[in-house]
Amino acid sequence: MSLTIRKALEADIPILCTLMEQLSGHAIDNKQMLNRLQMIEESKIDYLYVCEEDGEILGLLSFRIRENVEEVSRFGEIAAIVVDPEQRKKGVGKFMMDYAENLAQEMGCIGTWLVSGFGREEEAHKFYKRLGYEINGYRFVKRF
Repeated sequence: MSLTIRKALEADIPILCTLMEQLSGHAIDNKQMLNRLQMIEESKIDYLYVCEEDGEILGLLSFRIRENVEEVSRFGEIAAIVVDPEQRKKGVGKFMMDYAENLAQEMGCIGTWLVSGFGREEEAHKFYKRLGYEINGYRFVKRF
């Protein structure tokens, strides 16, 4: 398998919508995805990548830099990672996680972190633990 990672482009929107729906469980239309790409393009801390093989997009990786005021440090946040179900168990997810970790190191981060929802214990959480990630807390959310 010869995988590559590159910046997501506007031409990728249809497959990005499909991948994001697989991750979130709800439909994302082309306009919403274009808005996300434009937001990322304007951001100094957010990045969106696709992982592909021979021109076929197999997954996506959203990455951002988080500054930690508590200890004056930076972490790379894996904000979203999804591999097409047909491509799972083939090393695509690990390839993207390795890419994110290397990117974080290049950007002066002391580590990486991610948030993963309840209900993903069987696949995603076991995958993250195999890569050395530890559960260290909860995320509390209040929506308006």
